[in-house]
Parts: sequence; structure tokens; C-alpha cells
Amino acid sequence: MLGKVDILVCSAGITGATVPVHEFPVESWRRVIDINLNGLFYCCRAVVPLLLANGYGRIVNVSSVAGKEGNPNASAYSASKAGVIGLTKSLGKELAEKGVIVNAITPATFESPILEQLPKSQVDYMRSKIPMGRLGDVSETAAMVCFMASEECSFTTASTFDTSGGRTTF
Repeated sequence: MLGKVDILVCSAGITGATVPVHEFPVESWRRVIDINLNGLFYCCRAVVPLLLANGYGRIVNVSSVAGKEGNPNASAYSASKAGVIGLTKSLGKELAEKGVIVNAITPATFESPILEQLPKSQVDYMRSKIPMGRLGDVSETAAMVCFMASEECSFTTASTFDTSGGRTTF
């Protein structure tokens, strides 16, 4: 045993099919929900008792601007990431008086391997929605995650932090 758990960052995610809802393969839908939302739930469910036993903890759940706005032809991804936001709000409120802070980050599109799962037209569409006119850099989102996982993030829970280049403003 290496010691106690203080921080959980749930960041797994896949895009699934890039097609309209009426053409979306059911198995692809299930796989996206299982990885992006159910996997996050299972991790939180397993780690929360350890954090509660310590009386301290930080949970950072990686969602997406797609969870706030929805992306066309990305219904499973958008729905799963909206679910991450909902779960984060519920869990954050459940643990608000117990020393455990729970927040989500909602990045816009940034340079990462997940883009390899998408057609160029979908990436171009997402870039066009970002007022800064560029994709984000992983280091920009990583810096926000580091703050969210730190002791300095002590009075914000059940919330979302955007790294979206101005795409989302709520």
C-alpha cells in the first residue's frame, strides 16, 4: 500500500459513432455510456468511502462542452458528458460538508488522441465554434485540473470549470 487516496481524476472518454441519432448503432451508444459515464460512476463509488474516511478529498470529473451544448452527430458522447455534469453536481452536494470537493471540467476540443476517432469535418466544426479560433492545448486543461485538485480549491463544489476558448460562458 502506497498510502491514502486524496485525489481522483476521472478522465476516460471515447467519442463513439459520428452519425445522426436515427442511424446511431445501439452497441456504440452502450459502449460510450459505459466508458464515459458508468466508468466514472464506478470510480467515484469505489473511492468516495476512502476520501470520507480521511475527511478530505478532491474529485475532478472530465466532462466536455458537448455535455453543456450538445454536438450534432455526437449524441452518445454529448449525453454521456451531460451525465457527468449531473453526477458531479449531485455528488458534490452530497459531500459538501464532509471535506470532499467534487467538480467537473468542461474542455472544448483540444489537441489529443481522441481527435483520431473523428472525421476531419467534425474537428473543423468544433474548432469553428471556439471564439479564440484554435483548439486548446492539453497543458491549459491540465493546469485547471491541478487547481481543482488542490487545497486552494476549497469553496467551490458541485460546479464546472470551462477551458473552452470562450465557447461556453455558463
